[in-house]
Amino acid sequence: MSSTIHQDVLPQLADISIEPDRPLIITDADEVLFNFMEGLEIFLEQEGMYFDWSSFALTGNIRNQSDRQPVEAKLIPKLIDLFFAEHCHKLPAAPGAAEHLKKLSQDVQIIVLSNVPPKYAHRRREALKNNNMDFPLIANIGSKGQVVRHLTEHLNSPAFFIDDIPTNHSSVSKHANQVHRLHFIADKRLAKMLGPAEHSHARLDTWPDLHDYIQAVLKKGS
Repeated sequence: MSSTIHQDVLPQLADISIEPDRPLIITDADEVLFNFMEGLEIFLEQEGMYFDWSSFALTGNIRNQSDRQPVEAKLIPKLIDLFFAEHCHKLPAAPGAAEHLKKLSQDVQIIVLSNVPPKYAHRRREALKNNNMDFPLIANIGSKGQVVRHLTEHLNSPAFFIDDIPTNHSSVSKHANQVHRLHFIADKRLAKMLGPAEHSHARLDTWPDLHDYIQAVLKKGS
């Protein structure tokens, strides 16, 4: 297994069992299964801040309500850590995610591959369970391509990768090019700011569309 997979991720992969003859969905969580930005806005409001929406970057867009000035860049990591600590388990579910994953789970195995800070992985598992998406979780660190390669290297059936971040699609394209890469962003405001990921196979905007795309590929058998 490649050393580029973070050492804290390796034990999690050892605990994952993959059926080689059953299709596999590897899905992100934030802005795919959960509305990260909606939850972030609730948190910022409570902290006397707001999100400006000038771009999709956190730095520069998180501002103080009092003077409308951006929060210092050096303070953003601590702020986001506090957000995960207090709100990771309370994020609203993306519309249709649980319903359509349940339908797909009749034909496929599902793994959640999320860059949630590992110390808050238990919070993410709580949220998944409470929203009827109790699938195996890997709390990843860094890029996702090598992890997806590992999960799919002995798979004899189609695999799908769903993520909102273009660089993750590029990473999977490099290391596991056979995987169907589906670009999805749950927040419509964020989706308008970000065009289709360059290395994705398709940009899809609703969970019904994701469901139909995956089922169509499965019917083709490739």
